[in-house]
Parts: sequence; structure tokens; C-alpha cells
Amino acid sequence: MRKESKASKDSSVDMFEMLTETAEREKKKRREELRAPLGVKEFFIEGKITINKRTCRGVECKLCIKACPTNALFWKFGEVGLTEELCIYCGACVLSCIVDDCIKITRKRQDGSSEEFSKAKDFVALQHSIDTKRRFERVQEVFPKPEDYIRRHSKSELPRKRKARSTKSL
Repeated sequence: MRKESKASKDSSVDMFEMLTETAEREKKKRREELRAPLGVKEFFIEGKITINKRTCRGVECKLCIKACPTNALFWKFGEVGLTEELCIYCGACVLSCIVDDCIKITRKRQDGSSEEFSKAKDFVALQHSIDTKRRFERVQEVFPKPEDYIRRHSKSELPRKRKARSTKSL
């Protein structure tokens, strides 16, 4: 009896995993179909966006709707609506929102790092840190490392240069 119960548990777990994987594939396919006419590239593996309806002042500003590049945010019956399949988690809505902690975005990058922000200040700081990292990597590529510089200008090369200078002066 125990063997049968283990087998039934394994098959139910497999069935659940299959349903979950199928739902994820269908969700990704729907996202691709909806974004294809827009020509928008997907930068993040996954993400989530939430709007706090209690703090939202959509009636007064509607700035997040205007800022959204994919029209994922829209006006519906007196509040801001969301089509999550269209959202690319770019953060334009958070930057334009006049209320802190109204729109919250959580996203995961290709390298596995996760980011979460709900204030324009946090988003700008995140972008600044990403840009700083990229600039640092670029400087590392362009300029020689100290070890390379020392190897290139080692003491063995200095006497040759001195001898060449002394013969030129004569």
C-alpha cells in the first residue's frame, strides 16, 4: 500500500508541475503576441507590478498612464487599470507618479539579480548604480591594469631607453 501511495503522490506532483509549466508557457506566449506589434524588447525574465488603489490619485494626474510606453496602464471606471501582459517593468510609471509607494515594481534580470522599487528616488538610485557598474567595466576594458602597466614598463626596458638617449645626445 505504501508503494501505491508514493506513486500517486509523485504523479500528482508531476501533474501539478506540468500544469504550472503549461500556464507559464501560455503566459509568455500571450505576452509575446501582445508585445509583437509594439516592437518592444523584453529585458527582464519576470516581474510584477502592483498599484495601491488607496493612495493612487489617478483622477488628478493620470501621469503614469501617459508615461507607459506599452499602454499597459489605462483609465477604467474612475481608476487606473493594468494589463500585466503588456507591462515590460521599465519603471516609467514609477518615475512619473506623484505619490511615493503607489506603484510597486519587482523584476528579475537575465543574470538572476532582483530589483524592487516603488519610489522615483529608489529607481533613479538603481539606474545610477547600474550605469556606474557599466562605466567601471568599460574603463577596465579600455585601460591597462596595474600589473600590465608594470610589465610593460618594467626595469629591464628602462636601461635600453637610457642608452638610446645617451647615444642621441652625442
